[in-house]
Amino acid sequence: MSATLTTAVSTQEKLLRARTASSKLALLSTDEKNALLLKIADAIEANEKSILKSNEQDIKSSNLEGAMRDRLLLTPARIKDTAQAVRDVAALPDPIGETLAEWTKPNGLKIRKVRVPLGVIGIIYESRPNVTVDTAVLALKTGNAIVLRGGKEASQSNQRLVEIMNGVAGIPEGAIELLDSSTRQTVQELIKARGLVDVIIPRGGAGLIQFVTDNSAVPVIETGAGNCHIYVDDSADFEMADRIVINAKTQRPSVCNAAEKLLVHERVAAEYIPRIVKKLIDAGVEVRGDGKARTLAAGLPVGIPTEQEWYEEYLRLCMAIAVVADVDEAIAHINRYSTKHSDSIITANEANARQFLRGVDSAAVYWNASTRFTDGAEFGFGAEMGISTQKLHCRGPFALAELTSSKYEIVGTGQTR
Repeated sequence: MSATLTTAVSTQEKLLRARTASSKLALLSTDEKNALLLKIADAIEANEKSILKSNEQDIKSSNLEGAMRDRLLLTPARIKDTAQAVRDVAALPDPIGETLAEWTKPNGLKIRKVRVPLGVIGIIYESRPNVTVDTAVLALKTGNAIVLRGGKEASQSNQRLVEIMNGVAGIPEGAIELLDSSTRQTVQELIKARGLVDVIIPRGGAGLIQFVTDNSAVPVIETGAGNCHIYVDDSADFEMADRIVINAKTQRPSVCNAAEKLLVHERVAAEYIPRIVKKLIDAGVEVRGDGKARTLAAGLPVGIPTEQEWYEEYLRLCMAIAVVADVDEAIAHINRYSTKHSDSIITANEANARQFLRGVDSAAVYWNASTRFTDGAEFGFGAEMGISTQKLHCRGPFALAELTSSKYEIVGTGQTR
């Protein structure tokens, strides 16, 4: 029976298959894993038409619009990018078996700490079908089995993609399992599967992530929503600031590394705010602002954000602006309201930049660059499992190295204690 079928196969059976597969995957050589990945990339491109057809069914039945529809949508270009990301992962060094430390004790014992797979990874995510491929190939590269629980909006796309990957000769049964997305029960079953699943990764909205972290019996790597900020300091080059703000907000507003809030130093606010508000509005962005920002916007349509909005991830063409006294106030504002994802300072003042980089408590902190670079592929990881906003195990975009644990190999010559 195909591992992709969701009928007549219980979640428990799929988890057991994944656990069995994880032992087989852990023994694959780097060359064997890379060969499988290259076959997957070829198979995805060869099956473009059927993938697009399945995705079209999802688009029609979801009734999603705007940014959420964009997350779900697959195009020939996106399929090509997905296949290339698989090849990029294949080209990366294999962390499994890497020696992390090695030493010899005075009694002659040789001790070596090496990287090993985590085992079975469970991932719960929403309507981005590219995540299905990205996460599966990262798991395969690191010798892990993966259990996917995607969003119901992408059910047809996900099923077709998993069928294609599992159809590659040499993929062990259970290596890539897809859970039924039509019922929330499968989420509960996955997050309670301690002993069968080694780690859970939730990706999606704040509600999903909070539910999983609050209720999982399995260890969680928490990926966070992105309430990302850009701070325009008093020495900022306005042309540079314009490019970065517009890019970070509009290039793809549906993703977690898009900028949602803009802070402007009070010394340049009178000049810069009318300028950037007009450019944002011209780009189709709904603009909101605090009292000072609204006053300085010189009659341009700027709405009033609620207090709660300063904490929120818009995920659409909307941006809120606040005026701050200096870099200290910018740091304090970000540390209060942000989701600790990605934040950027635009400045020519190196001292202020260094203070910002040190003081902002986020997974990725930028100086003179767009927050849109917080991404596994952009960081050189080929793809990513997610962007962690917690501090234990991993932080920021995480991929191959973070999907490993370690063990000690000790070689003796008959020593006893």
